Amino acid sequence: MNARPPVPPFSREDAITKVRAAEDAWNTRDPERVSLAYSPDSRWRNRSTFLRGREEIVAFLRQKWERELDYRLIKEMWAWGENRIAVRFAYESRGTDGLWYRSYGNENWEFDEQGLMVARHASINDLVIEEQDRLFHWPAPGRRPDDHPGLSELGL
Repeated sequence: MNARPPVPPFSREDAITKVRAAEDAWNTRDPERVSLAYSPDSRWRNRSTFLRGREEIVAFLRQKWERELDYRLIKEMWAWGENRIAVRFAYESRGTDGLWYRSYGNENWEFDEQGLMVARHASINDLVIEEQDRLFHWPAPGRRPDDHPGLSELGL
């Protein structure tokens, strides 16, 4: 199995790097690419959905991005420990109903010694927004530009 640096134990800079790498991967909307950050038997709780392993993660993400169109995500490191990182995030997407949503959440991540995520626990709330109230503006899919404000700068 290949290492996925940075690996534990994490420094503050390592945790920030890990969070930005996750944000960048999720903004590709490529389920297979995203799944490579997780251990083969990774355990997830995403809202009320429980998943185990990369195959289930890929299937879940495919369905997610079929429903959540024009998806753009920003993550921010909240806290970190030796092999754990707490993240807060928000993403904007257009639903298949044509409405725009901003989804807010928190994630708790646990990593193995190779830097692969073995556990992800996500709590998420959705808010309907008007299209003119969107705050995440960059070409999608793709990486959030370095000069685009993060969550704290946007007041979220």
